[in-house]
Amino acid sequence: MIDLAVSLGPGLLREVHATGVLSWGDVHVAQKLAHLFSESDQRVQLALALTVRALREGSTCLELDQIDKARFETEDESFTSLPADLWPQPEAWLAAIQASPLVSVGAEPPGERPLRLVGARLYLERYWQEESTVATELTARRDATVTGPTPAELQAVADELLGDRVDPDQAVATVVPLYCTVSVIAGGPGTGKTHTLARVLATLTRTRQRPPLIALAAPTGKAAVRMDEAMAKALTDLPEDLATELGALRASTIHRLLGWVPESRNRFKHHRGNPLPHDVVVVDEASMVSVTLMARLLEALRPTARLVLVGDPNQLAPVEAGAVLADIVDAPMRPVPALVEGLAALGLPSSGPVARLSHNHRSDQTIAELAAAVLAGDAAAVLAQVRAGSAGVSFAENADATFLRERVTKVGLAMINAAQAGEVDAALAQLETHRLLCAHRHGPHGVSSWSRTVEGWLAAALPEFDFTAQWYAGRPVLITQNSPDLGLFNGDTGVVVERDGQLRAYFARGGHTQAVSPFLLEAVQTIHAMTVHKAQGSQFAEVSLILPDPDSPLLTRELLYTAITRAETKVNLIGSAEALAQAVATRARRASGLRERL
Repeated sequence: MIDLAVSLGPGLLREVHATGVLSWGDVHVAQKLAHLFSESDQRVQLALALTVRALREGSTCLELDQIDKARFETEDESFTSLPADLWPQPEAWLAAIQASPLVSVGAEPPGERPLRLVGARLYLERYWQEESTVATELTARRDATVTGPTPAELQAVADELLGDRVDPDQAVATVVPLYCTVSVIAGGPGTGKTHTLARVLATLTRTRQRPPLIALAAPTGKAAVRMDEAMAKALTDLPEDLATELGALRASTIHRLLGWVPESRNRFKHHRGNPLPHDVVVVDEASMVSVTLMARLLEALRPTARLVLVGDPNQLAPVEAGAVLADIVDAPMRPVPALVEGLAALGLPSSGPVARLSHNHRSDQTIAELAAAVLAGDAAAVLAQVRAGSAGVSFAENADATFLRERVTKVGLAMINAAQAGEVDAALAQLETHRLLCAHRHGPHGVSSWSRTVEGWLAAALPEFDFTAQWYAGRPVLITQNSPDLGLFNGDTGVVVERDGQLRAYFARGGHTQAVSPFLLEAVQTIHAMTVHKAQGSQFAEVSLILPDPDSPLLTRELLYTAITRAETKVNLIGSAEALAQAVATRARRASGLRERL
């Protein structure tokens, strides 16, 4: 084991590391680069270590004028603070950073230095370049001239494909991509994003002289499978010829679309010098796309290709650095005259390249109202609603989990009984009936602790059942690593079922199921509970959320909103009123310069 005290030596980095603010990895990168560039000033080394730390937490840069010295998230998912006497004097610190051989200053061409200071934002050079690529490409595409349908063509396709099949928001969102090289269909679960997307592709097909070459993509394998399933449903009420043509499309991951080549310097087969052949590229679950992956995708598009981003900008941001969809949606967009004219011709309200869907067609109305109150940051309204009691929302204060025990035990026993009887569809249906969500992975409010609790409840209800076996009928499983050879992806969930004396793990795939021997599954865990992050892109009939303590760094508005909107008919919140109010009041802030540059 490394002796950090000896490795770090005396000085600022050692003292800051001792507080828990910096991990050993943050410090190691800072020390190595400082040695390579002969930078001995530990104030600059601290800035570098904090920049690495910010990147690890999902920001593309460190905002030197926005650092909260009292609230640093630690590796054990808690908060710590930095004593005031350790914090460098701001003006002298900035001057030392500007003068450092580690740092390029200003938005100049790429250099050899590992850091770049732009205003008060300190970037690792690579991420400054990634953000620059995204900003430059989006701006160029936004300003490009696009030939859309004539008023007569637009009216004809609207009469055929819109009408009473869509609400006004969806009608606007269908028209926007016809006139914009880059467009966004933004909305929460149940607002009909995929239903609208099917009509977007249908109108693009109808209004072009030749059918466009279309690519459907998503950031993960799981999201790509869900996209295929949702599109299959959305195409059912289109004209038969369009349903057949568009039904042949299959979604892939963005990595697979670009052609991942590990040994290549360009990393992908498709890039600026070898662009994708597609006329239209659609990216679902775009809120999960990092700044690096978005940069590679934008570079690989032909200049005339249309990019349609579909997603919910209010959800949790991707695990990797950046919050690209949210930055695009929040940035002011210039009006597109042809789009304004086309919408006016159909009697629809004006819109820019970002079309927002607001009407919820799927979730219980009380859930939709609660989600809206959360997004509005109205803690009083949220508390009043959850305390009022309704069929769609419940709140168990002071960690009263009695009803939760009854609920998860009932669902768990039904799933085990169905799995033992060989009833695959029934077992998978129970898996989607209720999902227990946590903010943390570890600790008293985390997935690990609650999974043990639920298993204990089930063991008490079925004392003769052996839950210690590696595989048993009724075990709910979560895939934690992509296994493309098996057709399984990180985030997929299934149930082990016994049929004809053999155990198989079954996974729902739209209208059919996929069976895999459980003994082939390596990266898998029992899923009596899961993190809110892992639940993104999924829907359940009922959701229960364990609220952590009010001082949890993971307790944010985005996490609460994401958890609530996983539920279709019922959401149960378990925790304190203080924690709920804190979640509503706290935004998950990722440092980025993209919105400003757009």
